[in-house]
Amino acid sequence: MSRTLHATTRRTRIGATLIAGASALLLAACAGSPAAPEDDPSAAPADLTDVTLTLNFLAGGPNSGFMVAQEKGYYEEAGLNVTIQEGQGSGSTASLVAQGNSEFGFADGPSAMTVASQGGDLVNIGQILQTNGFSTMSLADQGIEEVADLAGKSVGVQPGTAQSSLFDALLAANGVDKASVEVVNIDPSALVGSLLQGSVDAITAGADSQGVQLREQGADINEIMYRDAGVPTVGLSMITARSYAEENPELVSAFVEASLRGWDDARNDPAEASAIVAEQFPQGADTEAIEKQLAVDIELLCSAGSEGLGKVAPETWQETYDLLVEYLDLPTNEPIEFYYTNDYLPEELPAC
Repeated sequence: MSRTLHATTRRTRIGATLIAGASALLLAACAGSPAAPEDDPSAAPADLTDVTLTLNFLAGGPNSGFMVAQEKGYYEEAGLNVTIQEGQGSGSTASLVAQGNSEFGFADGPSAMTVASQGGDLVNIGQILQTNGFSTMSLADQGIEEVADLAGKSVGVQPGTAQSSLFDALLAANGVDKASVEVVNIDPSALVGSLLQGSVDAITAGADSQGVQLREQGADINEIMYRDAGVPTVGLSMITARSYAEENPELVSAFVEASLRGWDDARNDPAEASAIVAEQFPQGADTEAIEKQLAVDIELLCSAGSEGLGKVAPETWQETYDLLVEYLDLPTNEPIEFYYTNDYLPEELPAC
């Protein structure tokens, strides 16, 4: 029997109903627990602890390592029954976790920091994408090759997303007056179409998402990565409520270690990882597109000075903090160490 049935909750897109019935859950519970020792037939299988992981957005390459950990039984080996659900943006995911509505989340570093700075019960426990994959994208014939070229142009943004929040920092870091740029709020589903149809001159989006979509549709685009233009902030990370971590340190450590195993496998076999994502989240899944997304994300898994997967160097954290203080009014009443902890990382990290 495939490990996909082991504690896997199959979900469709956001808002869809859960399709795994009670009988399937019963079968998964029976199949997914360790067999009783032959010399003790009465021994009961070990109990698994139910937890929920809310992704940053729809399932795809940027969060594929978690589905790999699920498929390969790493969470089960760690004593966890993990339900993976899609998210509606990093800010939304961070708020859900801070409010206790999801034990774990996957969210952009600055988005989680913003929620924590406002009193949210939240801490970053492991950085998967050690630098962000945000960019501004424009059709090549627009001639937008650097941030300064955005002056006098219209730029579509997705309200509430991390790349939208950091757009002001991008402009400021490159000496561009925000008043010279027309910012247009666009629904995520219409972002790519708005650029292709000429409704806006450029968009801010994810290189591993909209960038892939645009190229798949044959668009010749110029892409300016935030990380290369003065805004190299910590990217998508594992988060949890600080109080939850303090009350359940072994459980949190087990979740982090199992997740990193999944991500290590995903980077080593992107084709397999993409197929796993498509199997667990089949509606609208495109294995080839997922693999292209993951190819972008693999380049973001490590940053300068990192000791291994999941652990950003202190210098990168400090640079992120300084950018948010300068451009996004992050309060300075707490040091950068308030926003993250390495306490739940395994002693031996998968190498960068």
